[in-house]
Amino acid sequence: MSDFLGYLLTGLGIGAGFALVASGLVAIYRVTGVVNFAQGAFAVIAAMLTSSLLTAGLPHVLSESLAVVVAAVVGVLVGVVAIGRPGTDPGTSLIVTLGLGVFAYAVEIVIWGDQPRSFAGLSGVATVGGARIQAHYLLIVAVTVPVFVALALFFTRTDLGKALSACASNRYAARVVGIDVRRMGLLAFALGGALGGLAGVLTTPVQQVTFDSDVTLIVNGFAAAVLGGLTRPAVALAGGLLLGVAQTLIAGYGGGAYQLEVALLLMLTVMIVQAARSGPVREAAR
Repeated sequence: MSDFLGYLLTGLGIGAGFALVASGLVAIYRVTGVVNFAQGAFAVIAAMLTSSLLTAGLPHVLSESLAVVVAAVVGVLVGVVAIGRPGTDPGTSLIVTLGLGVFAYAVEIVIWGDQPRSFAGLSGVATVGGARIQAHYLLIVAVTVPVFVALALFFTRTDLGKALSACASNRYAARVVGIDVRRMGLLAFALGGALGGLAGVLTTPVQQVTFDSDVTLIVNGFAAAVLGGLTRPAVALAGGLLLGVAQTLIAGYGGGAYQLEVALLLMLTVMIVQAARSGPVREAAR
């Protein structure tokens, strides 16, 4: 039982990181209709930058905060390229983000090389119900939950958040009432960059990062986001936690070689179910 509890808590920590990546995908898709396949690159850039800043002697909080800000700026730059040109359709923008994600590999290798990087996180071991886990996993969860609460309040209680939600609901109506849809889209990319960067700085102390770590992050983040149809952050959080727990249990009781396959299987299952449900709805609409 203590082993199971340890795997469960560890999985929640890992899943919280997936959920942050997923929330960035959701934030961008809700406003622009674009699936941002460069989302994992934000996490990698923030993680590697944090490692460099810590090596240079900057304190933890400052290094990680600067890295998240830089990730947000990178998000804006990706947004400018992906949706900056008026009339660009979401399909084209998706391909652009995929290309930018690949381009990020070259930039990361030139700046940081191709060796794994990590840095120290919250030290110590926590004991919960007889299970011993790294305290940093609890820190990841403790940061992620308030972030999702803040996102919910931002989208529902602030004028800016309501403007973003208006773009998500009806872009044409948003333009009619004077909302700059393009500017809101760039803001969504900045928010996605910050959320991805936060995922990177939180998870790197327990999982080394390399230039191609974005593949694992984007697959798991996309799988979590798909659960909510890429529009519901709360469901993305649940999906990320579910993925993290499932993968940790499989690695603990079976083998770690199948962790990525779990995300792919879940994503495929959800997409098949959603497609089966939408079929009767379309028939009824006719």
